[in-house]
Amino acid sequence: MAPGLAVENGNTLMASEPQMYQKGVKHLCDNGLNKLPSKYILPNSDRPDTSDYSPHLHVSGPLQLPLIDFAQLLGPNRHHVIHSLTKACQEYGFFQVINHGISNDVITNMREVCSKFFELPYEERAKYMSSDMHATVRYGTSFNQNKDNVYCWRDFLKLTCNPNDLHQLLSGWPSSPSGFKDSASTYVEETRGLFLSLVKAIVESLGKEIDENEEQLLLNEFENGSQLMVVNCYPKCPEPELTLGMPPHSDYGFLTLLLQDQVEGLQIHYKQKWVTVQPLPNSFVVNIGDHLEIFSNGKYKSVLHRVVVNAKKTRISVATLHSLPFDSIIKPWPKLVNEENPRLYRDTDFGTFLEYISSCEPKRKNFLESRKIIH
Repeated sequence: MAPGLAVENGNTLMASEPQMYQKGVKHLCDNGLNKLPSKYILPNSDRPDTSDYSPHLHVSGPLQLPLIDFAQLLGPNRHHVIHSLTKACQEYGFFQVINHGISNDVITNMREVCSKFFELPYEERAKYMSSDMHATVRYGTSFNQNKDNVYCWRDFLKLTCNPNDLHQLLSGWPSSPSGFKDSASTYVEETRGLFLSLVKAIVESLGKEIDENEEQLLLNEFENGSQLMVVNCYPKCPEPELTLGMPPHSDYGFLTLLLQDQVEGLQIHYKQKWVTVQPLPNSFVVNIGDHLEIFSNGKYKSVLHRVVVNAKKTRISVATLHSLPFDSIIKPWPKLVNEENPRLYRDTDFGTFLEYISSCEPKRKNFLESRKIIH
């Protein structure tokens, strides 16, 4: 056996276990893997339940989320679409946007450069590897590799994309593969525009009178807000029933826009069961984050979701997480707080969130629970 290699469960692996796992799932797979290393094996209680795929759970196959036709939202049927949006946010915490106006070319180019990034040699990807939660460009693995007791079957590239700093931030983004910066920056700007239109509709869907000045002040905050892009890679897994690509969690921002490929993997917690979201070509899955739950004073809920993996196909997804500026205070919208509807959440900000997840293993909606006011 070559120096620096070891065997675990029949796999030939790097001898230094911490270093081996820190290099990520893609590196493990590229070096040959036919069994799941112990670091990725979840306790029985946390494993994806094979009954999640049984016929009794999906009467007509995977769950199709409520559809929001963006073109209709901008037309004479806006009132009906707003009503559908309210229902989707209250019942599912997720919806799917079609006819959103972002061209197929922008989406296709983004998918291609993201796939090519994870096909780069490890040494090229490793240039961006960091465990610093504050890093503006960060390649990593699992969910929180500093705190996870069991690693997730996932590698990721995180890019801070705040609009006021985007030109400066671009210089630190990967220069390989060719065209990555151009495709990614175009995608960031297009998704920001979609997000701002959705925010306007969501504020309207909350059902409170708001004059043009109030609305513009609110939208101005989001226009200068935070945007984080996370490109996820979930390689083929030799034993997918023993692990997860992402554990159950909610997103910390206001809204997340997710671009999926056609490989199923996203599951949401719906009516006490895990159900698989059916991907629709070139659509965006949009989910409510913790900040919107706080802003809506609990009217809209951020929903637990997770990612399962498979043995046949690598899955790539691109998530853009949008919210107010990093230094903004997130609190319930005053229009939704009164004697009958008391304030349910404490003020918070992005720094508080980072401090929380840096100090413990992130689980489910624990951070949001820590913000709740008990009456």
